[in-house]
Order: sequence, then C-alpha cells, then structure tokens
Amino acid sequence: MVHLIDASVFVFRAWYSIPPDMLDPAHNPVNALYGFSRFLGDFLEELQPQRVAVAFDENRGADCVRTAIYPAYKANREPAPPGLKQQFARCREVTRALGLAGHADSAFEADDLIAALAARAHAAGERVTILSRDKDLAQLLQPGDVLWDYPSGRRIAHEDVPQVYGVRAEQIADFLALTGDAVDNIPGVRGVGPKTAAALLGHFADLDEIYANLAAVARLKIRAAPALAERLRRQRGEAELALRLTRLRRDAPLPAGPAALQRRRPDLEGLDALYDQAGFGEALRRQARRLATRG
Repeated sequence: MVHLIDASVFVFRAWYSIPPDMLDPAHNPVNALYGFSRFLGDFLEELQPQRVAVAFDENRGADCVRTAIYPAYKANREPAPPGLKQQFARCREVTRALGLAGHADSAFEADDLIAALAARAHAAGERVTILSRDKDLAQLLQPGDVLWDYPSGRRIAHEDVPQVYGVRAEQIADFLALTGDAVDNIPGVRGVGPKTAAALLGHFADLDEIYANLAAVARLKIRAAPALAERLRRQRGEAELALRLTRLRRDAPLPAGPAALQRRRPDLEGLDALYDQAGFGEALRRQARRLATRG
C-alpha cells in the first residue's frame, strides 16, 4: 500500500486548532509546525508505512498551469498569513528530516502531484491511500484505494464514492465542472446544481458523452430537460474550461526511481536542530528516536 499525504490539510488544521501563542525563541509562531510534526510522527508510528510521500502546495504564480488557463482560479482566496507561510517551509524541512519524500512544484498543485504519484503506484500494481479530506482527490480512486480523513478516521473507499458524492469516482471532475466549485472559484455551468449534475452523470459517463447527446438530454425525465439541454449547449465553453480546471493532472513532474515514494531512516541530528530552532521539548524527539529504531 502506498500512502500519499496532502500536507496543506494538516498544516491548516494545526494552524487553526493550536493557539497562535506557541512561539519559537525568535518569537515566530510554530503552532502549525508543531501540529504537523506531531501528525506525521503519530501516523508513522501507527502505520509504519514504507512507501509514503507528502505533497505540498507552492505559491501560485504566473507559471501555475490552472492560473494560466483561467486567471481567476482561486482568486477568491486570501493569501496565507506571513506566520503560516513561514511554517510551511519549516514543515517541509521536518518532512525531509523524518525520512519522507516531500514534493512541491511551482506549476502544479499538491493535488496534481498526488495524482502523478497515484498513477505511478497504480502502474506498478499497487493500491493507494490518500490522507486528505479534499473531495477533488476522490477522482483518483481505483478499486482497492481509500480517501482517508486521518483526524476523524473517516475512510471513503472507491466503491463508497457514489453514496458519499452522488457520482462515481471517475466522474468527480465532470461533476465539479458542471456544478462549479466555489472553493476554487470555478464557475461551472450556471443553473446546474449537484442534483442535476448527478442525474446527468447517472445517464452519461462523462461531460464528453453529455455533449455528444444533447438531444437525448432534452428527453430525459429531469425537470425542465429541454431548457437544461439548451443551457448546456450555450455554456459548453464554460463547462469544458471548468473540466480543464477540475481534472487533476497526472503528468506533474516527479523524481525518477523509487525515491519519490520510498521512506528513509529519520535524520535525528537534523530533527534535533529543527526542534531546537522551534523550541520544542522532548516528546517529538523521543518519538523520532523510536521511529529510527523501528526503521
């Protein structure tokens, strides 16, 4: 089993759940760093995985593949506070020192890196567990895979996706292209909500098949089906643009060879230095030593 970790989920969770008055000796906040380090250590102790990788988001700039397609992509989001932005960099350092492969790219998002890592694992005949609560990542699931919200313990297997989201895993990107995704500032097709999108994808495999059969859409037993078919026709460009944004990219660049997923022994000296800089006590250090002994 390959475990793929969506770092941002756990960094943000720590940022909001641990009081911001946890400071390092230089008076910089380290609450997110502490919570993320504790999460990684607990996860490694509990599961002792050998094939695991952590994906980080870098600042989106002009070279971001989705911003280049649609400049308003995620433009509704406030930039990370300086205290959190600094902690993201330190979380990457702790990830490496714990012996985990950490991946980030200025053009591709963490979700794309997870998609590329999952594709590599699937090609090798391996199953994947993705640690995240992001529904976008459900599109990557294949039989035997799991989307795991680690803090709550909730696991969504490939076969559970229709019950949870109303469409098959393979249709998640098409579903979001139809409904839009307010979190990412993707408009979708105006007038198409989740129920209508799910009904359409219950009859057709994907967005391409819907547009190849607009005449059939007008005859469906869906409320105002003729008007729906016309709405889809008029907004075809918007729908196809949205799909380019919601579909994860499996071609994100990764290091060649096993290093992209292979766990290494923790660097105890490096971790001690990082924890000294952060002003952390003994609990995380003792955990790291246990991990090194077991590794």
